[in-house]
Amino acid sequence: MALPQPSGAGAAGAGWLRSIRFSGFTVLMFVVIVMFVIIIAPGLRVYIEQRQQLAALHAAVDARDAENDALTSEIARWSDPAYIKAEARDRLYYVMPGETSFLVVDDVPAPAEPGSDVSDTISTTRVDWLSSLFASGVTAGLSTSTPQELEQNGVLP
Repeated sequence: MALPQPSGAGAAGAGWLRSIRFSGFTVLMFVVIVMFVIIIAPGLRVYIEQRQQLAALHAAVDARDAENDALTSEIARWSDPAYIKAEARDRLYYVMPGETSFLVVDDVPAPAEPGSDVSDTISTTRVDWLSSLFASGVTAGLSTSTPQELEQNGVLP
């Protein structure tokens, strides 16, 4: 008596699964590959982390070299007597013998008197501050513009 064969998608899936045969060599190669991944993965992670640290240290050394070059050029400038004289004139207001120094104090124009634009009457504004506050919050929350664009459009002070 023959066994009935199942029909449909389940039969096709079970058929190819039964046809898979593992030899000893296939199992051995699978075990070797898994062991290789288990052994190599932590070392590879450490290697990648060390390369990132090395790149960060190289960047720090380059920054220090640039700072060192800037300081060396600053030392060279301060070694020049003409630069020292120019700095003394600018910073300390020194003058050479025989020269006359003029220092202008308060060269900024005086502001207008504060009482000139103030009115004598009290005026009230008819602004609904609550709806204005709500509209401002909604506009800020739903806007896709950057702060720079809002400043250019006059929305932000």
